[in-house]
Amino acid sequence: MMKEQIVSVRAEALEEIVNAQDMKQLENARVHILGKKGELTRLQQGMRDVPREEKPAVGALLNEVRAAVNAALDQRLVELQQAADEQSVAGVDITLPGETLPSGGLHPISLVREEAVRILRRMGFALADGPEIEDEWHCFDALNTPEDHPARNERDTFYFDSGKLLRTQTSTVQARVMEQQAPPVRIICPGSAFRRDAIDATHLSAFNQIEGLYVDKEVGVGDLKGTLEYFLKALFGEETPVRFRPHFFPFTEPSFEIDVQLQATGQAPRWIEIAGCGMVNPAVFENIDEKTGKNLYSGCTGFAFGIGLERLAMIRWGIRDIRLLIENDVRFLAQFS
Repeated sequence: MMKEQIVSVRAEALEEIVNAQDMKQLENARVHILGKKGELTRLQQGMRDVPREEKPAVGALLNEVRAAVNAALDQRLVELQQAADEQSVAGVDITLPGETLPSGGLHPISLVREEAVRILRRMGFALADGPEIEDEWHCFDALNTPEDHPARNERDTFYFDSGKLLRTQTSTVQARVMEQQAPPVRIICPGSAFRRDAIDATHLSAFNQIEGLYVDKEVGVGDLKGTLEYFLKALFGEETPVRFRPHFFPFTEPSFEIDVQLQATGQAPRWIEIAGCGMVNPAVFENIDEKTGKNLYSGCTGFAFGIGLERLAMIRWGIRDIRLLIENDVRFLAQFS
């Protein structure tokens, strides 16, 4: 009796599968036959009532039928998919050449960041990274920025109710690395920074930097100047005019700002500030050693620099307004792809 039922279910199942006209009907057939309450599943559960001497033959027949049903389902699926594909291109001349899709490209900031990183990596700098949401210690205190400094005012810095803030510079990564690593340290840290600056032709409130730090014994101003001049000329060309101007930063002493000439189309060449730099203030080393209690940086010297990537892009391609880099105008961006 069991064998007859199995043979009958097989015939009905194969007929139902062959007659399925679409994917939904085929899925319904699969569930009806092989589902939890399917016909073949019901028969398999009835194996417990089959006499012991008949179980091997009945079990083999069940397995044979299940394999035949699965094969029929797979074949019908291929047939239905092929029919759907043919229907989708009905009336279309598939021998016509296809339309070429426009290829995309990297954003100019990404392009200049990758090139800047490659140059500095060749000079021995390693990549480092850190959080964009920071605390006041790493953003200000560790870097010798006093409590009354304008940068710590909420009119200049984005603060959260928790007391955390959006980092105003990627120098925070330098502080974190020095907490964890003994000298020598030679790192670069590209990333985003945020300030409450009014947006104009040369300023953004959310921008990108690449900061560098080199700390060892007997590092001097000549090392700083030589490193940055080499970097800028490798990026922009050997004839690029570069100038260093004395400046003040609480975390470096002496400090400098660096200008490079921007030669935008239709405008006279003009100097544009691209970076701040200087010799690391000994107070920064003292702050790090006091924080860690390890006295690792006693007797060390070093230099640090921070370069705006948007400014580098402006000079590299003669872009006269920094806002063009954030407007996402495809007509403008297509020039770089």
